[in-house]
Amino acid sequence: MVKLGIVGGGQLASMLCQAAKKISVQTTVFADDKNSPAQHFADNFIYANYEAEKSLTDFANQVDFITYEFENIPFETLNHLSKLCEVNPNPRINQIVQNRLSEKQFINKLGLKTVDYKFVQSLEDLNKGSALLPGILKTTRMGYDGKGQFVINSIPDIKNININFQNEYILEKKIKLKKEISIVITRYKSNQTSIYEPIENTHNNQILSESIIPSSVSQTIKTTATTAAQKLTEELEYIGTMCVEFFIDNQDNLYINEIAPRVHNSGHLTINTHNVSQFENHVRAVCDLEFVPLKKIHNAKMINILGSEILKYKNKKLNTNEFFFDYLKKEAKPNRKMGHLTIITD
Repeated sequence: MVKLGIVGGGQLASMLCQAAKKISVQTTVFADDKNSPAQHFADNFIYANYEAEKSLTDFANQVDFITYEFENIPFETLNHLSKLCEVNPNPRINQIVQNRLSEKQFINKLGLKTVDYKFVQSLEDLNKGSALLPGILKTTRMGYDGKGQFVINSIPDIKNININFQNEYILEKKIKLKKEISIVITRYKSNQTSIYEPIENTHNNQILSESIIPSSVSQTIKTTATTAAQKLTEELEYIGTMCVEFFIDNQDNLYINEIAPRVHNSGHLTINTHNVSQFENHVRAVCDLEFVPLKKIHNAKMINILGSEILKYKNKKLNTNEFFFDYLKKEAKPNRKMGHLTIITD
C-alpha cells in the first residue's frame, strides 16, 4: 500500500485523507495543532512542532511521499523533509508563493498580467504610491481571507489604519472588478494535466462565499486563463493540484491575483461535479499513481459555511441534490471556515 504523508491538519488535509482512502492510499498527518480536524480522517496522526527535526524525521521515515495542505507551512520544514523523502509540490515553489512580491515578479517574468503594484517598506513608500490609489495594502507574507489587508482609497485613509512597518507590504491598485474566477489544475510527473473548467467565485469581506460552475465568462477568457495556468505549472515543473485565481475587470482584462500551490477552497465542488475530485487528483499526482481522464458529471454551486452558521446545518434535513461537509473544527470562531454545502444545479 502506498503511504502518503500530509503536513498540516486542517480541512484541506481532511479531504485529502478522504480522497486517499477511496483509492487505497494510507495517510499520516503531521500537524502542530493537537485539535487538527484531519486526525479524524487520517490513518495516523503526529502532533509536533514544525521545527521538531526528530519528529519530522520519524514522520518522513513512515511514508513514501509527502505533500502539504497549505502554502504557509514553513519552507525550512518542507526543505528538511525533502532531504529525507520526496515532497511535492517542490518546496522551492512554496518559497516563491509565500511572498506576494516574489510571486508577482515570477508571474510577470512569464509575460502574464497582474494588477499594478508597488513594494512598500515604509510610510514614505506608501505615500509615494498615491498613483495606485484606490488600492489594497497587503502583507507580503502570511495573511489570507482578508487578514493583513487594508483598503486605502486616498492618502488621508492612511492615518486611520494601524500599519506595522516591521512587516513588508505590497500596494495593489484596485480595478473595476467584474468577476473573479479560478482555474484548478493538476499536473502529473508524466506532464499530463487535468484542468477543471473555470470556477466563478463570489467573495464577502475578502472571504470566499460561493463558487459556481459553469462560470459565465467568455470562451476567450476561459482559454486565456487555462493557458496561463498550464504555463505556470510547466514553468514550475509542478506536481500536484494547483489553483490560480484571476480578476476580470469591466473591460474583460484578465489579471492573475495569486497562485495557491495546493488544493483550494473554490475547488471543493469538484468532489460532487467530476469523476475525479481535485483532492483525488492531487493524491494520484504526488504519489505517482495512474492518471485518470477528467469527466464532468454535474453543474453545481458551493457555499462556504462560516463561524456559528455551522450550527444551522448540523441537523438540517438536506435535499437529494445537497451535500453537507462538516470540517469538525472544535471552535466556531467568527469568519472561520467550518464547512461547506454543495448544491447540484442540473
